[in-house]
Amino acid sequence: MGIGQRRAFYPGHIGSLHQGYQAESGSGFHKDRPRPSRLLNILTAIGRTKNNELGSYAAPGDNAAGSSTPVSVRDLEIVAPNFTRRLSGVTSTLERILPVLARNARIAALGPGLAPSTPKMSVLDLPTLWQKPAVGDYRIWHARRNIEMLAGVVLRDVLGFPLRLVFTSASQRHHTRWTRSLIARMDGLIATSSKTAMYLEHPATVIGHGINADAFHPAQNRAAARDELGLPDLKLVGCFGRIRPGKGSDVFVDAMLRVLASRPGVGAVLVGRATFAHTDFLEGLRAKIAAAGLNERLLILPEVGTSEMPRWYRALDIFVAPQRWEGFGVTPLEAMASGLPVVATTVGAFPEIVADDTGILVAPSDVEALAAATARLLDDPGRAAEMGAAGRARVATEFSIETEAGKILEVYRALLRHPSAAEASARGLDGLPLADAEYSHSNQTH
Repeated sequence: MGIGQRRAFYPGHIGSLHQGYQAESGSGFHKDRPRPSRLLNILTAIGRTKNNELGSYAAPGDNAAGSSTPVSVRDLEIVAPNFTRRLSGVTSTLERILPVLARNARIAALGPGLAPSTPKMSVLDLPTLWQKPAVGDYRIWHARRNIEMLAGVVLRDVLGFPLRLVFTSASQRHHTRWTRSLIARMDGLIATSSKTAMYLEHPATVIGHGINADAFHPAQNRAAARDELGLPDLKLVGCFGRIRPGKGSDVFVDAMLRVLASRPGVGAVLVGRATFAHTDFLEGLRAKIAAAGLNERLLILPEVGTSEMPRWYRALDIFVAPQRWEGFGVTPLEAMASGLPVVATTVGAFPEIVADDTGILVAPSDVEALAAATARLLDDPGRAAEMGAAGRARVATEFSIETEAGKILEVYRALLRHPSAAEASARGLDGLPLADAEYSHSNQTH
């Protein structure tokens, strides 16, 4: 069955598909394993409450605080589910891209834990989507996780919601049978890199992530930026993200132990969160740092929200992305937009992002190479500054968030058979003008 081709789909299929997935012995990370019984109960309840009551969703306002303006859910063109409370790369992506997409389309996120600047709808208003939109026959359901694909399939094929399903994949690995079965039911696919597209069995549009270069910009005064965050007044090397082996957190710490030992004017900071499963891993890192007597210069600090991240980049001199595995990996782009040179591993989309004049690439898990590359930039501040300037220029020309949003909108329009981008640039996907008060967004809010 090719992509977009449908066969009869019944509630019982959810359990059978999931049982096959659990029994599978193939490779792949099972971090997004859905709970089919719980999802089925929720969606069945929704199916029983189909009604004609119109709900509303909140579009971020035009002020710095990101206040919301209620808008009819009936007018929604795109729903972006976010079925997790934890901050993750996918959640950060939604917080960045949705306010930009909302300038030219009626879009809302569905789910918890998103920034105030993100347009949202309530789960209580989900039954309203059973009705056709105000204009046109379908809405877009844009999933980024297995559980969100499954929800879209059930809403469309079991409950009869008028949806076109889109899935964005950042994964650079062979998909499990469970994931492949869901992907085959999508109407459109987006891959975040050309390498990611190679792992999909169906045609996909390659759209790399973009960065808001107004929010992420170089520091005017790094010492002041460090002081504002309570960081030591040292040259700082930083690494941001989940604290776990796959992210190479231990490689970063081991490399920094080598670099800092002979450079008393340099510090390092690892900002992120370890899940319960990686508590012992985190404690092992802390023990290494303490044993080296570097508690004052090699800091492990808690995770911070997406909107706060630009301030942390501005406190750094060098950014390190030490991942052993990565889907896309947006942190090097954020660092480059912030005017920083980057040391990154050759995983994910990093080789497509980090050019020779913007940073240094090393093999994953190579502590010595990572330490040597970082030391080279610390010891040659002129070269580091040149790389930082080149990196920002590269982001502006090739990785802007406006470019990403425009390409995503083209995928939506192709599925909904709406006007061309030129014709629809000042209108919603349905061709109706967008109200300035509801869909105008400051760059500073996302």
